[in-house]
Amino acid sequence: MITKESIKTLVEEWLQEGDYFLVDIQMGGDDRIVIEIDHADGVWIEDCAELSRFLQEKLGEELDDYELEVGSAGLGQPFKVEQQYKNHVGDQVEVLQQDGKKVAGVLKAVDGRQFTVTTKEKQVPEGKKRPVLVEVDKTYSMDEVKSTKYVLAFK
Repeated sequence: MITKESIKTLVEEWLQEGDYFLVDIQMGGDDRIVIEIDHADGVWIEDCAELSRFLQEKLGEELDDYELEVGSAGLGQPFKVEQQYKNHVGDQVEVLQQDGKKVAGVLKAVDGRQFTVTTKEKQVPEGKKRPVLVEVDKTYSMDEVKSTKYVLAFK
């Protein structure tokens, strides 16, 4: 019988040969296995096909009862693992806080499960009447936000 753990072990074996990393494995009651991988430079369809063939070779007939889908973590989808945060340092991101408030800014740094986003906020300088935009660093825990995702910028 195929388990999520056995799939994870095989995927990690295949991932050792490159710079790809595992984002998620979903096994549904509908006999469907969905594997998401990612890479700092993006994911190529050929690599997804290669991982799929690798799993078919290793699992053989056991896999016949399942629909296997191997793909990349979607661009614009919420980050699921720490490596996705690291890959997007310097990029525009949107953080959805637990209270439902969205904060947009540049992902400045990642330190373990903590990350820092530089945002621009209006503040009134001392002795002035009008607010000005200033850069403010906000630090979050990956476990304490609803989601963080890369913001596509079309210029």
